[in-house]
Amino acid sequence: MKILLNNSDLNEALYDVSNLGFVPTMGSLHKGHISLIKKSLKECEKTIVSIFVNPTQFNNKYDYKKYPKNIKKDLSILHKQKVNFVYLPKKEDVYYYKRKTPIKISKDNLILCAKFRKGHFEGVLDVMDRFTKIIKPQKIYMGEKDFQQLYLVKKYIYNKYKSKIISCKTVRNKNKFALSSRNILLNKTELLKAGNIAKDLISFKKKLSNKKNLKMILSNKKKELINLYKIKVDYLELRSISNLKSSNKLKNSKLFFAYYINKIRLIDNF
Repeated sequence: MKILLNNSDLNEALYDVSNLGFVPTMGSLHKGHISLIKKSLKECEKTIVSIFVNPTQFNNKYDYKKYPKNIKKDLSILHKQKVNFVYLPKKEDVYYYKRKTPIKISKDNLILCAKFRKGHFEGVLDVMDRFTKIIKPQKIYMGEKDFQQLYLVKKYIYNKYKSKIISCKTVRNKNKFALSSRNILLNKTELLKAGNIAKDLISFKKKLSNKKNLKMILSNKKKELINLYKIKVDYLELRSISNLKSSNKLKNSKLFFAYYINKIRLIDNF
């Protein structure tokens, strides 16, 4: 496993790699990341994993400062997985040039997390654009837990690069809670609550049917979740998986959910 600390190391290491898989991460690796890595290792000649906590995608300074970091543990995990390359860039390696025209999310896409996290996806698209330009991977592996992120990145990369975005299923723990680096910030009681919420919504989705009053049903469910679990909810919405437009049909749609347990913001889709 080669550790690449700057762009010079990166260019030298990847000079003659023809089938490269890329797994972008912000560290604090878990089984969800490992599933992406294993898929890349299986499908590509070489695999590179980046660890970079991207400052431009945080609209909340508290969130950025509190984002969990454990580079020693991460490198140990990557070594065991027999990853070929680990890219550990500094900010100046990624943001080595200034954009003439800032990336902007269209008004149609100012929904779900984009509505509540101003500038977040602009930051995500910016860093993914830079990474794709620097690394030039054939395939980029991303999880479906961050479905809106996956949708926007896939659309952006498709229009600009030859790299292909590979969607990977959400990995859940035994309590059905979607694995996330932020889970480290939750105590045992909070993790149990998050698991109960996930199981509640999985069961709720299975019982849903194509009714005319679906929006009212979702609104009532949102109120129920707030009262039952004592949480703050940003949204609970049913949207099409093809274009993220609001939907009243269950087929080819997902239930999107964002909420807070204390100050920790969590997202999921079912």
